[in-house]
Amino acid sequence: MRRTCFGASITDIDTFAALTPAQAFAQIYDTNLPSVPLPIDPATGSEWITTGTTDANSEEFDLRRFLNAWQVRQMLAADVPDAQQLAYKFRERLVFFLHTLFTTKQSIVANSRSLYYQSALFRKYAFDREDGTRPAEDPLLPDVDVPVNLKALTNKISVENAMLVFLDGRYNVKGSPNENYAREMLELFSIGRGLEGFVPEPEFDGDYYNYTETDVQEAARVFSGFNFDDTFSNLDLDTDLPRGVVRGDAEEAIQHDNGTKTFSARLDGATISPDPNLLVNGAATEDSALEEISQLVDLIYSKEETAINICRRLYRFFVYHEINDVIQAGVIQDMADVFVANNFKIYPVLEALFTSEEFYGGGVGYDDDQFGSIIKSPLDVVIGFVNNFEITIPDFSTEVGTEYEFARELLSATSLQGMDYYEPFEVAGYPAYHQFPIYNRSWITTNYLTSRYDFVAETLANGIGGMDGVDLYAFVRANIPDSTARVGQDLIISLAEYFLPVSDSLSFSTPSTSELTPERLNYFLDAFLYRDNIDVDPEASWTFRYDNQTDLETMSMQLSNLFNALLQSPEYQLM
Repeated sequence: MRRTCFGASITDIDTFAALTPAQAFAQIYDTNLPSVPLPIDPATGSEWITTGTTDANSEEFDLRRFLNAWQVRQMLAADVPDAQQLAYKFRERLVFFLHTLFTTKQSIVANSRSLYYQSALFRKYAFDREDGTRPAEDPLLPDVDVPVNLKALTNKISVENAMLVFLDGRYNVKGSPNENYAREMLELFSIGRGLEGFVPEPEFDGDYYNYTETDVQEAARVFSGFNFDDTFSNLDLDTDLPRGVVRGDAEEAIQHDNGTKTFSARLDGATISPDPNLLVNGAATEDSALEEISQLVDLIYSKEETAINICRRLYRFFVYHEINDVIQAGVIQDMADVFVANNFKIYPVLEALFTSEEFYGGGVGYDDDQFGSIIKSPLDVVIGFVNNFEITIPDFSTEVGTEYEFARELLSATSLQGMDYYEPFEVAGYPAYHQFPIYNRSWITTNYLTSRYDFVAETLANGIGGMDGVDLYAFVRANIPDSTARVGQDLIISLAEYFLPVSDSLSFSTPSTSELTPERLNYFLDAFLYRDNIDVDPEASWTFRYDNQTDLETMSMQLSNLFNALLQSPEYQLM
């Protein structure tokens, strides 16, 4: 649940612990979710996404900050009925994954409406188990089937407004191609350059193993002729969301390169030409330009390496960053086979992965379950903390300003820990998800780790964003059985099992297979009951106080010491 839902409460953890892997996955893949509310501008008390802005609205910079705060609220599923919250959070987790794949930087896009619509596009494709339909343009014809899968999203993102700005697609015109988007499409968004550390030497200049410089140039010609639509009125028929417009008009795409594009042997020497039936007097149209993009996406996805590269990205996001040739030939290839067999849908890949014994259970004979192998992103630390302790979130309907302040403080904490949300350092995105060989280890530096520990200490004691700190005594009373909580060692083991990912077979005296050794557990016990040296027999005194509910001030202080030791630990940084 740390990896799928940004963490969970103790109640949710207990509920899911009783489920089979298949049952658990079915619970978090509930597609019957409430609609997503639009963000509100506190200056007007109204949304600005569909209506546009007026002089009464906040400045654009502030609207982008409000949008980011609103995104955090979606990750927390703050307005969602309890029974649907985990599925809603999982969908938002996938929205975030898609953002790490199809990266955008908000300071470059500099338009809150286009950034909102990009996240709405990701949301439409995040849960892709079922395809969709839409009315045919001719009302006398039956509805049109609409594929919902990553391949279709790759097609749509190519003419999406925020992406047209971020990677300069709006400047890509006939006769003067801009190759930025084509280059990132091939290198980062789809086929990639092969398994890092195992790629053969290039055979010639401009050889990128799975594609070549020629392919970048020809792909740029395919993508030519589109522009940012600042009216957001040009709606995609399949998604009903705004997308870019062709330069010229729908009947004459004057800046689209209408010539034949010829690709290298790496892409089978394929050619892409406009469909004559979509041209008007031999000239390019909006439909013919879009159809060429579909041809190119079909070509890219016809290559086996595209599925493998996408599945490497999924594996690194949800399982572990280190992939060698053996893992690629095994689990990555298995994932890719499922991906291709199911028409490039993510759902069956994740279902197979999350319900596998080696991922979910780490059963007898498996030593590659990878528990605790991912370093949490700052977003996971901060959102996970709120979920773990069920911190009250301000009511969006009555406390918009307070809610935004709460969410902005969460984002400020992530920034101090090394992640500026929707503002990655590089065009390739956050280094943790793409930078060979360190990947998620890039989240940990001395300063970033100190900021993580400071966040824990400050939020436990004083709260965040106007919300109170955590009443740890009440938390333990509400969530841990008295028979466990009254015994100091048992309480530590119980909390470790909930909060730390390396918590199997814990014992204070007997060596076990757990990475949380008896020495480590005794360190937590010392911080909890022995360090302040206030009792002759600290463990017996804790039991007496807990049983008799006396000296709450001392117990609260001791619990603060314990939780700070547990959560300001290397183990808590893992998931």
